[in-house]
Amino acid sequence: MKENNKDIGDRIKELRKILGIGIEEISKELEIPEEKYLAYESGERDIPASLLYEITKRFNVDMGLLITGEEAKMRIFTITRRGEGVSVDRRKQYCYENLASKFIHKKAEPFIVTVDPSKYSDKPSRSTHLGQEFNYILEGSLMICINDNEIVLNKGDSIFFDSSYPHYMKALNNKVAKFLAIIL
Repeated sequence: MKENNKDIGDRIKELRKILGIGIEEISKELEIPEEKYLAYESGERDIPASLLYEITKRFNVDMGLLITGEEAKMRIFTITRRGEGVSVDRRKQYCYENLASKFIHKKAEPFIVTVDPSKYSDKPSRSTHLGQEFNYILEGSLMICINDNEIVLNKGDSIFFDSSYPHYMKALNNKVAKFLAIIL
């Protein structure tokens, strides 16, 4: 178990209790089994970034608080220098770098996502979350599957989609792919 998972899980548990939300209620709202939710809170399982986003919306907090334990304070702007975004390794096949963890009351969550083809099986796990998502390919080629539609995107291509439909991304040509993801 990664220490970061445990810290994030502890913060989620504490916030849930402060807000008076029961396990049954939150797991039903997030549409996941109670056992799975408890595994996230205990740090036994990696929490997908999309689920972290849903939890932040439900708890009315910024994602930076869950990831770092620090309140976001920036209101006018925030700068994230190259390579200095808050790293979020939520799933083994994807590495997320949050680009605005210090900005308070965001209407969207921007990430640089790195997809390493050596870190997943033939078919990565699907994700769903409320809202919409915009992805812009920065490097490599990516196959994105949305609701059983397979779309190949190359450097410079972009896609905007309803993220409540099951989706996953897979790097192609045995090379790492990077993309800018904005979750709305």
